[in-house]
Amino acid sequence: MKLHTFRQCATRLCGSLLVTAAASTVSLAQAAPAAANVEYRFAFPDAVHHVMDVEATFRNLPPQPLDVQMSRSSPGRYAAFEFASNLFQERFTDESDQPLTVTRPDPRSWRVIGHHGTVRVTYHLFGDRVDGTFLAVDRTHAHLNWPATVLWAHGLDNAPVRLTFTLPPGSDWQIATQLYPTADPKTFTAPNLQYLMDSPAELSHFRLHTFTVAPLTPAGKPQTIRVVAHAAATDAEFATYCAGVEKLVREEQAVFGELPHYEPGYYTFLIDAEPWDNGDGMEHRNSTVITGKRLSLPTVAHEYFHNWNVERIRPEGLEPFRFTDVNMSGEMFLAEGFTQYYGELAMLRTSLTTASDGMNSFAGALSYVLHTPGSAYRSAVDMSRLAPFVDGASDLFPTDFNNTFVSYYTYGEVVALGLDLSLRERTNGRVSLDDFMRAMWRAYGKPGGPAPGLVGHPYTLADVQQQLANVSGDPAFAADFVRRYIAGTEKIDYASLLLQAGFVLRPRSDPPFLGIGRLEKQGTAVVLRDPVTTGSPAYQAGLDRGDELVSVAGAPVTGPDDLGKIVAAHKAGDALALVFRRRGGQEVQATATLAESRQFECVPVETTGNTLTPAQQQFRAAWLNSKAR
Repeated sequence: MKLHTFRQCATRLCGSLLVTAAASTVSLAQAAPAAANVEYRFAFPDAVHHVMDVEATFRNLPPQPLDVQMSRSSPGRYAAFEFASNLFQERFTDESDQPLTVTRPDPRSWRVIGHHGTVRVTYHLFGDRVDGTFLAVDRTHAHLNWPATVLWAHGLDNAPVRLTFTLPPGSDWQIATQLYPTADPKTFTAPNLQYLMDSPAELSHFRLHTFTVAPLTPAGKPQTIRVVAHAAATDAEFATYCAGVEKLVREEQAVFGELPHYEPGYYTFLIDAEPWDNGDGMEHRNSTVITGKRLSLPTVAHEYFHNWNVERIRPEGLEPFRFTDVNMSGEMFLAEGFTQYYGELAMLRTSLTTASDGMNSFAGALSYVLHTPGSAYRSAVDMSRLAPFVDGASDLFPTDFNNTFVSYYTYGEVVALGLDLSLRERTNGRVSLDDFMRAMWRAYGKPGGPAPGLVGHPYTLADVQQQLANVSGDPAFAADFVRRYIAGTEKIDYASLLLQAGFVLRPRSDPPFLGIGRLEKQGTAVVLRDPVTTGSPAYQAGLDRGDELVSVAGAPVTGPDDLGKIVAAHKAGDALALVFRRRGGQEVQATATLAESRQFECVPVETTGNTLTPAQQQFRAAWLNSKAR
């Protein structure tokens, strides 16, 4: 998933969508009865109101009660979502259309009692969010994310799935998905529940660009990549975008030396870029969903790297994926954070971003991680385990995450940056993070799993340390790095490492730091929306969330923009008089001494009046130059 994450499709269907599926539980140990099958039919008679009709028929079932449910989690997303909340007017019947007895074990589950081997369920489903997690239906297209769409039955995890799409009469829609194609262009299959749930579908009149990627070794085979776009973009914009996609695919192929095996015979980018879409990127095994108001190459760079890292090189906490609850992993810093690093690096290596923008993106990540208080007492592993609380999660109560949480995307990105530069420095350029990623691929990704969509050997933190030891040739270095910088909260000396590549990391010439975040106007009052930064000048002065800021340095604060203008007129070390009101109306006078800006910039050494040495030039080129052939 894309950060901000760092880190969308709707439709009119007047026909029906037939899905022959075997739904199931999340326990892969339970084998599906040989003859059991499931059919899903989807119709869209009220697409203008974003409602679809669903019919699910479970046949050849054993005599015990049947448990069916809507998912609570979706592959690539780490928080819980109550997808069942958009389901309504459900009806359970048998093969003769007679009502069956149903109980509700919980808000997202149904237990069917007294059936004779067949259970049919019909329901309506609302969907109007175009992103990587939910589903959307309107008069122009349909985007179907299966965990948000289908009821599935416990006990049928390993049963094959068959899907047949009936498009609206007279429509010019096409079907794009990573599901397996068949001789019938409207029929697809999936080998099991895990693969089905990881295979979103886009139905629309989309643009299609297809290209072939040559192998990097004589034993390899050419691979087909498809770019599917339902987008408000001109032909010229789409052509430029596709050229960028091709560059990124080949650049990231060079990191691993090969592309994965794509079970359906191709990899598909499912792009949705309309003015009403929500920005998102969601990885899947043989495809990715990328949504937003415009075409985005940085999201491509991040999501495509995932088809190695997280889809096949998979942490133990995510395999097999549970659809009944959240999936927690202490390795999200690697699954998402290292992917974030390589997304930035691929944009630099392909020159799709400028060196200045790319290096200052790294500087921004360092500013955030090194200066957020929580990184002093929560490690990259600790932050990874908080993913279910923050990855799209919605809380109706305030948190102190501005102080206590650092995104595992960004934390992992700066860990990857430090590890890459450390490996290059200590081996005189012979070993880099690219070597580590290839080692992880060979050990945990390339061997595959017991069935398509499954990973046979998910990794642990101990495995990360072992592969780092193997690649570096120094088990003591590997153990020390993991203990101090991944499992621990020590910070790498980034300035000295970046200087090896001829870059100077230094404070940006920004206004001084006070420590107050967002302000909002409440009537005539200007109120702090967020907790102030722990340890900041504002914190020391006693300000907190909910306080009304009356004046700063004698100047009245009448709007949210006033504070920035006042602070910008001063320098670090200046003492500012603060007047604010706490809850209950108590007026407080205090003093805050401004601190230096906490924002870094990363600039080439040759722009600072110094000389770029041949060694620095060689280090920089080995790090940032393209690796694609």
